[in-house]
Amino acid sequence: MTTDPTGDEGTAPVRSETDVVLSRQLVRKLTQQINFSLVDQTKMITAASELSRNMLIYGGGGDMRWTLHRDGLRAGLTLSFIDNGPGIPDLELAMKDGWTSGNGMGKGLSGSKRLVNEFELVSAVGQGTRVTITRWK
Repeated sequence: MTTDPTGDEGTAPVRSETDVVLSRQLVRKLTQQINFSLVDQTKMITAASELSRNMLIYGGGGDMRWTLHRDGLRAGLTLSFIDNGPGIPDLELAMKDGWTSGNGMGKGLSGSKRLVNEFELVSAVGQGTRVTITRWK
């Protein structure tokens, strides 16, 4: 996993609990690079932690892709969590607070959506899941 990001985009594998921790550290560094406030850093790190853990537990692991946006007027960070797991059969149900397909609290997807400015969930049974989030400064 790349924990010292260079450039404006990259990919980090999430295949173990250690990788979940490393993904949080990477997101912290990325948010610091674009001078997010401490509150915005915490929101992105929390969302990344939840989505990395979900990808590991429910999708069997995958990749976190990141893109820094810096155009002078606006800065932001986009993270995509992509797995080839079983997919989510009912997206509407999966986004409801408190619903879980396992032993979690049911806050991962819906909670992450509340922490970011943009949220996209694409999933197909048997084909995996992609969750993309963006937070703007």
